Amino acid sequence: MSARALAVLATTLAASAGACSSVSTVRVQGDGVAVPAGMRPIAIIHAEATTAYLLFIPLPGHVTLDRVVNRMLIATARALGADKVINISVRITPDTGIWTLLKVAGWRTAEASGTAVVMEPVPERAGTP
Repeated sequence: MSARALAVLATTLAASAGACSSVSTVRVQGDGVAVPAGMRPIAIIHAEATTAYLLFIPLPGHVTLDRVVNRMLIATARALGADKVINISVRITPDTGIWTLLKVAGWRTAEASGTAVVMEPVPERAGTP
């Protein structure tokens, strides 16, 4: 195989595997997950976005906390019928300092997870004024 054909193949593979995002959900039983009073958990959601870098160029990019939290995690929770997402946990590969070296030939990942809940009225206790 010629050097040109290998370069085309490598570029094609890098472009097709360059960006990947996924949202995973699992429905939960209301009594199996601890949440504050007035909330009923309906699902645990995990959103992740990854992009590859080749010579500091993202293929195609879009790895931000805004994307994984607002456009993936919260949007999925609303689609499932949730009112809110609680216990949100986020993680992103830094893009400064020594982490910049990953942009030569590496990747960057952002992920967020949380519990989708439905708001319910809190029952009043008997005997309280």
